[in-house]
Amino acid sequence: MPTKILVIGACGQIGTELTMRLRQIYGGNHVIASDIRDGNEEIMASGPFETLDAMNKSQIEDICLHYEIDEVYLMAAMLSATGEKFPKKAWSLNMDSLMHVLDIAKEGKINKIFWPSSIAVFGPTTPKDDTPQHTIMEPTTVYGISKQTGERWCEYYHQKYGVDVRSIRYPGLISWKTLPGGGTTDYAVDIFHKAIEDNAYNCFLSEDTALPMMYMEDAVRATTEIMRAPAREIKQRSSYNLSGMSFTPKEITAEIQKHLPDFTISYEPDFRQKIADSWPSSIDDSHAREDWSWKNEYEIGNMVSEMLSHLK
Repeated sequence: MPTKILVIGACGQIGTELTMRLRQIYGGNHVIASDIRDGNEEIMASGPFETLDAMNKSQIEDICLHYEIDEVYLMAAMLSATGEKFPKKAWSLNMDSLMHVLDIAKEGKINKIFWPSSIAVFGPTTPKDDTPQHTIMEPTTVYGISKQTGERWCEYYHQKYGVDVRSIRYPGLISWKTLPGGGTTDYAVDIFHKAIEDNAYNCFLSEDTALPMMYMEDAVRATTEIMRAPAREIKQRSSYNLSGMSFTPKEITAEIQKHLPDFTISYEPDFRQKIADSWPSSIDDSHAREDWSWKNEYEIGNMVSEMLSHLK
């Protein structure tokens, strides 16, 4: 029988591109997209779509049973910057949705789960350079606290109940297909839109704030690769560090100026600076590379070229 997949949060920044990639791999009718709102034309036309509240367990369960779902990709979340404005709402969405899906798997109604974690699990006491897989984790945002707690629950459900749950700690993600979704690393997407529209950008982080980043193409590929890897290869059942590149606003500006010489940037750090300062500047992802052969294809040079050529 072909694999049947449910993507919860299919209309978000990652969910949109992940859904389309999964439909290419498994076939449109085998990947059910779901979200609390309708998606773009491509999502709606290329396969089944269900309106779904990720905080409603019975809705999730009904869809899983109706479509005979094997795997759930839980992409619904409230991100870092938005979460600081609505802390209790962020906690409820990020935690309740995960617990619902873990329980459905524990009850034997689905076989496998993908749940995204984030570099937000780290905090100001974490080593900032080449942050290791296992290290101090004292997050200072609601988003980070929910992701750290989620990692512990994922590992617990795997050890206690044998739930096959897999996870990646995403760095900042950069895509030309979808607009930013309320994260601290979103400047690295917004800067391209402003470069083309206005030839200038006012950045909410300081010029030397280095953060781990990844081009969406790599992130989506990593997600499908970890889910298709044999279970014996997945040794981290909390979440895997994942790295693509690290850069500062100053460095990405210099790279953009190779294509748009007149582009200028100004700096006006806001509340997101404190969030960024609590996160790593670079990530050690050697466990992912060793366990399931992860390898990034994009560095800052080819990423900037692709972003500008697509957005133009």
